Parts: sequence; structure tokens; C-alpha cells
Amino acid sequence: MVTRRKLLNLLSALNVSDLLPHHANAINRLSKTPKTLRVYYGTQSSKPPEYEMPSVTWGVIQGRKEKLVSRVIIFDYLKGLGIIPDELHDLELPSTVDVMRERVEFLQKIGLTVDDINNYPLILGCSVRKNVIPVLGYLEKIGIARPKLGGFVKNYPQVLHASVIVELAPVVKFLRGLDVEKDDIGYVLQKYPELLGFKLEGTMSTSVAYLVSIGVNPRDIGPMVTQYPYFLGMRVGTVIKPLIDYLVDLGLPKKVLARMLEKRAYILGYDLEETVKPNVECLISFGVRRECLASVIAQYPQILGLPLKAKLSTQQYFFSLKLKVDPEGFARVVENMPQVVSLNQHVIMKPVEFLLGRTVTVEDVARMVIKCPQLVALRVELMKNSYYFFKSEMGRPLKELVEFPEYFTYSLESRIKPRYQRLKSKGIRCSLNWMLNCSDQRFEERLQGHYIETESVGPRFCMGGKLELPGNDIMSDDEAESDDEILYTRTVSL
Repeated sequence: MVTRRKLLNLLSALNVSDLLPHHANAINRLSKTPKTLRVYYGTQSSKPPEYEMPSVTWGVIQGRKEKLVSRVIIFDYLKGLGIIPDELHDLELPSTVDVMRERVEFLQKIGLTVDDINNYPLILGCSVRKNVIPVLGYLEKIGIARPKLGGFVKNYPQVLHASVIVELAPVVKFLRGLDVEKDDIGYVLQKYPELLGFKLEGTMSTSVAYLVSIGVNPRDIGPMVTQYPYFLGMRVGTVIKPLIDYLVDLGLPKKVLARMLEKRAYILGYDLEETVKPNVECLISFGVRRECLASVIAQYPQILGLPLKAKLSTQQYFFSLKLKVDPEGFARVVENMPQVVSLNQHVIMKPVEFLLGRTVTVEDVARMVIKCPQLVALRVELMKNSYYFFKSEMGRPLKELVEFPEYFTYSLESRIKPRYQRLKSKGIRCSLNWMLNCSDQRFEERLQGHYIETESVGPRFCMGGKLELPGNDIMSDDEAESDDEILYTRTVSL
């Protein structure tokens, strides 16, 4: 008992903290530490010893280092392939080279080259499984053949960033709603892949609505898109409307313009300031009368987009040299058949040489061409048949052909022969103009009439009005067509 009491007194006199200084200090510090875990490093060195237990932030710092190291390795790999990774610094890249290698090899497998990847290096940020395969699968489903997928991606690599459900499918549905045939969807998108990046409620909808408002048939929008999908990306206020307003100011009625666009949607792609206006001014400078501009454009809308000055200069010189047609006569030729600006000179010379070989003088050939420019586009074989019938069966003088060169433009079997036989059976002799320059119904009325109408100079077309027949004031009810029908007839040859 005495020994035990002495031991207790000794312990009470001693300070326990003196015996366990390190442990006590640790306990005091832990008591002041927040509930979150902290690890204390000695004040002697800011760098933790290798044997110390790592802190929570140590793993994050090490992950960043690993990420940087991985990015450096990936960049080295890409540089080794010839790919410039300068634009990839802010892009989320794969964690390993193997994944990046998979992406590059897949892109090369579908047909992309290193140059293609360098043109749009952000494509390397697309996951093969999450982006590339779903998008390519959908494109193939809507009609783009697998061998052409590489070319499609090359032309529009941004498509690989798109969502099939949210972005691609709605655009395809919109095109189908415009009456674009299902089989034509792939063709349209290959011509203009940027359509897949447009918002439905934006430019596409307003372009379609404006064209319908000027008279384009809604059912023709689909064929127009198939022919020239680029107008869906044109702004109405700055591109389409200014062009339409300018053509209307030239005298083209909107209904005629609408028919033109239905058949030749690519007219909308002609630049107003750089192409259309200079070409119109060029026509005027070559002698085409301003009041005839609308007729010229209605007959040959492509003339608005041609390198017109060079073509007109070449053809005017040719007509003057070979056909002895002066500049004023050439202007009348362009007014009556504007397609002549694009006609091959060898084609022009064949019917001219045929007429010259039938003892028609150069001066008369020039007169015939100015009066009926369609002569220079006729097939010589058909001209021969018509000429031999004229000489052998009809027995008329050559002068009548010079006065009415339109004779060669009528069908020998369906118009010339039948009408000549009817006239011969009735003992009627008349001019070629009276016999041929009318409809079948009018011809029957003429045969049954007790008079011969005054000779006319042929049809004359006035934009915005009916087809006028000078001297022919008597018209049957069936021939009194509406303005729209007449205007549409004029544009049939488009």
C-alpha cells in the first residue's frame, strides 16, 4: 500500500505533456482543425517527404500533370502524321493516344486525308462512337451512298458535331415538307450540305414564303430545291427581293418571273450588282431597245448570268463578217432570238451555207436572218426537205422564201403539206404568210370565209399584254386566251 501511494504521488507531480510532447501538440492542433481532413507537414520543408501520406489535393494536381503529359504525347503523335494541332489547345481531347489513333484512322478510312483534317482540325474532337458513327449512319439512311460519305464530310465537316435527332432529322423533315422527293434528299444535301446547319424558322422559311408570295406554285418549290437548293440560304431582304424588284422594273410581270424561276431557279444565284445590272446595260449598249429587254430575258433567262460583253462582241463581229449583218440588224436578231449569243458559229454557218447554195444572195440571207433569226439554229436536213417541197410541189418563186423565211420553221408533214393540199383542192392561191401563220382553227375559218384577211407581218409579243396579230382583228372565242396563258406560252421555250 505504501509503495502504491508513493507511485501515485509521483505521477501527479509530473506533467503528462512533458512525457508526450509530440502527441500533445498533435492533439492540440487536431482540436483546432476543421472537420475536413488535413495532413500536417513540418515547417522545416514545404515539400512533403516521399513517405508521407498524400493529401486530397495531391491526386488532382497529379491528374492535371498527367493530362498535360497526355496532351503533349497526343500532339507529338499528330505532328508525326503531318497534322497541325495548333487549334486543338482548347479542345477536349482523348486521354490516350490509342483513342486519338482510332479517330484518325477512322476518318482516313472513310476517305479523309491529312490535308482535309488540317482544313478543319476540330473534327478530331468528335468521338467515333458518340458522334461520327451515328451521323454517318443517318446520312447513309437518307440517301447518301457510303462511298460518298467521305466527300460529304470533307465538304461539310461540321456535320459530325450535330445531333441526329435535334438538328439533322428536323431539316430533312422540312425538305420533305417542301415536296422534295425522298430519293432526292441525298442529292440535295450533297449539292448544299450547309442546309443541315440552318435553323428551320430562319432563312429557309422566309425564302420559300417570299417566292410563293410573288406567284411561284408551292408544288414547284420541291423541284426548285432539287435543282438549285442554294436559294434556301439566301436572305430575302438583301438578295432575293432586290433581284426580283429589278427585273419587275424592267417590265417582267411577276407571273412570268414566277414561271421563269420554277424552271430556272438558278437565276436567283445571279449577283445583281456584279452580273445582272452590267449585262442589262451591255444589251442596251449593243443596240437592244429598252422596251425589248423584258422579252429578251423571258426568252433566254440565262443571258443575265453570261459573260455577255465578250459573247456579244464575238457574235456581232461574226455576223458582220460572215453574214453581212450590220450592228443594228444584229441587235434585232438578239431581240428576236437572244439565244444566238451562245450559239456555236459552226452551227450558224450550216443553214446560211445551205441558203447561199440555193442561189440566195448574201444580202437576202442577211434580210432573212434579221427577220427570222431562228433560221440559224435549224437543221439543214429539215430545211432541205421543206425547200424541195417548196420548189417541186408548190412551184413558187424564191422571192417568197426571202419575204417569208419563217416557212422553214414550220413542220413539213404536220402543217405545210396538209394546208397546201387543202388550198390546192379549193383552188386558192395565197401567200406563205396567210397559209402558215395561224392556228389550225383559224386556217379552217379562213377556208370557209368569203374573204381573205389583210396580210400581217407576223406575231408580235408585248410584255404584260396579249399576243397581238397585226391586221387580224377577227378572233374566235376559243383563241381569246387569257393574259396568263399567253405569257406562259411565251416562256414555254425556257
